[in-house]
Amino acid sequence: MRELEGSLSILKNVNILIYLMRGVAFTLIISAVAVIIGIVFGYILAIMRNYLSHGKYAILGRLAAIYIEVFRNTPLLLWIFICLVFVQTPKIFQVPLMGLSSVEVGLLFKGIVALTFFESSNIAEIVRGGLNAIPKGQFEAAYSQGFSAPAVMIYIILPQVYHKIVPTLLGQVITTIKDSSYIANIAVIELMARTRQVLSGAWQYNGLNQVNVTDVFILFGFAFMVYFVIDFTLSMIVRRTQKKIA
Repeated sequence: MRELEGSLSILKNVNILIYLMRGVAFTLIISAVAVIIGIVFGYILAIMRNYLSHGKYAILGRLAAIYIEVFRNTPLLLWIFICLVFVQTPKIFQVPLMGLSSVEVGLLFKGIVALTFFESSNIAEIVRGGLNAIPKGQFEAAYSQGFSAPAVMIYIILPQVYHKIVPTLLGQVITTIKDSSYIANIAVIELMARTRQVLSGAWQYNGLNQVNVTDVFILFGFAFMVYFVIDFTLSMIVRRTQKKIA
């Protein structure tokens, strides 16, 4: 009982709670940036793979296919370590930012790059599924009305694709939030990394001068609840969206 009270007292420490909640904020920031950029790249990759597989631009379609298959069929953690070693941090990200040191900001940048590369390949396949669901007759009808190929995509095809893939895309957002925890392997920035950091020094805060099993359950239980609340909320949005579309 004494161990449990000591473990609970860790979360009662305002400084610890603020430290963990900042980790939650960075988790959401990392995920949001990766998803937004990933959607842009995903749309471009999907269009290249779908419609540039023949003709003089076929090389672009093949490159898009290689990119998608390579990233979709290899582990995210591998790309995080590759980006850690080979990606150079721009000078703009070599300064302290949002309470992080310049080193941590650089690691955050590299982690986001890896996550964006990985998620954009998955989003590209989601978008490609939406593109393939559009009847070819819509292209022919648009061309007959004098629309150019870019205009057909922008004004006719892509809005319909977005409508079709919204539930699946939101599901990928949930996956991205969970995948962001892999960045804990290179930097103490997001929630999971900060939880592990607090656990390593739990003996200083639980009043028992040692790390107990209850510390593990309480701290990782806190992280579990945060991830669950965020992802469950998004999953409910997915369900409601699916019902409206249906």
